[in-house]
Amino acid sequence: MTALDFSTILPEFLLAIYAMGALLAGVWFGKDAIGRTILWVSVAVLLLVGLYIGFADRPQQDAFHAMFIDDGFARFAKVTLLLAAAAVMATSADYMTRHGLMRFEFPILIVLAVTGMCIMVSANDLLTLYMGLELQSLSLYVVAAMRRESVKSSEAGLKYFVLGALSSGMLLYGASLVYGFAGTTSFAGIITTVQAGSLSLGLLFGLVFLLVGLAFKVSAVPFHMWTPDVYEGSPTPVTAFFATAPKVAAMALIARLMFDAFGTVPGDWGQIIAALAIMSMFLGSIAGIGQTNIKRLMAYSSIAHMGFALVGLAAGTEQGVAAMLQYMAIYAVMNVGTFAFILSMERDGRPVTDLASLNRFASAEPLKALAMLVLMFSLAGVPPLLGFFAKLGVLAAAVQAGMGWLAVAGVIASVIGAFYYLRIVYYMYFGAETDGVESNMGMVGMTALVVSAGVVLLGAATMFGLDSAAADAASSLLASADTGATATAAQPAPVE
Repeated sequence: MTALDFSTILPEFLLAIYAMGALLAGVWFGKDAIGRTILWVSVAVLLLVGLYIGFADRPQQDAFHAMFIDDGFARFAKVTLLLAAAAVMATSADYMTRHGLMRFEFPILIVLAVTGMCIMVSANDLLTLYMGLELQSLSLYVVAAMRRESVKSSEAGLKYFVLGALSSGMLLYGASLVYGFAGTTSFAGIITTVQAGSLSLGLLFGLVFLLVGLAFKVSAVPFHMWTPDVYEGSPTPVTAFFATAPKVAAMALIARLMFDAFGTVPGDWGQIIAALAIMSMFLGSIAGIGQTNIKRLMAYSSIAHMGFALVGLAAGTEQGVAAMLQYMAIYAVMNVGTFAFILSMERDGRPVTDLASLNRFASAEPLKALAMLVLMFSLAGVPPLLGFFAKLGVLAAAVQAGMGWLAVAGVIASVIGAFYYLRIVYYMYFGAETDGVESNMGMVGMTALVVSAGVVLLGAATMFGLDSAAADAASSLLASADTGATATAAQPAPVE
């Protein structure tokens, strides 16, 4: 490993070293004594690493013979997922303390999962892709089943593990097919194999299996079956994490793979992604209508929103990638605020997830109800909130790419899905009188809720520079794909 390699992977190295050090500290001092301290130190580490990546003025560079790439696209995705992970952990601290879940392993596993995500979005080789994906997945399997005394939590962990293993097998099979027909695992090498503008049958099958494996990770239909049960059964802080950072990382990984390895044939993979998008948008929007558990409802909401993000990728253009990145950043902000509220829902000291428990909540907690109203309207895509502009961006990218039918389908699905977001608002303001719900929210949770609502409310006017940052990141992705293909094509043929 050279000095350049080390400087390129410095953020991931720091996260991994911290996780191992925190594990040793937890074992040495005892989990009951140091669990909360490790959680807050982990939050600080994630924030510092995110700020370092965001503000460090470094040129695009790669490491380990171009198996790992550090460009503007990777940095945008890393900053988004690091900040989302830090916010979720911070808002979860009070909940975990109240319900006896404050174990030192939780923040360590989250840090390890985030390390895997950072590797995923910088992957420039099928082997690097798989290593990052599995580091993330193995950590998440454990935290899903963290509440060992709960049958639902154990069931959630087992379902996630079994279906995750299936998706990993499909991903590996696709990678082996691509390697067999392309002769390389490097994205730059693969793209030179398809420079003619068409895929061989073997490479096409490999691409399909790769997309199937990654579709599991973003809960895209028809590979979504684990999502509602895992969201409901997992401890709520874990559900909040599932709904934010891993989705950003997996969506960025799909974009990296498609453009860096198969960027010359967007017509082939664009059709597959468009099919996943339209099925996800409609199933998530329709199936969510019948849900009475707010965590299951957020699972179907996640499926629908991943469908909208996939619309941007299906366009196969720089504008589509920028719209997808912008969408995922806004989606993460909205979910951090929403889950900060869900974490506070209690009755007699026990967590409550029934939608009907929110009846007349606004009369007892008007500020929290108003913040939730703003977030629900934004998730539904109601103008002029930020969620509307997120959806407008991906739909406009589809229209610009000649996929107007996909944009029309997105508009219809958005109208259908608005029902269950507006139903929550109806319960809070006009529902029947019931025992209701207590909102046991600490200062951090209240801050996350209000700030998230403020961002989606005020972002319509300023966008906080998100649109230009996403555009720069998308430009960087397409530029790195072109550079890699050119460099590989220019290499001399090996001497026999």
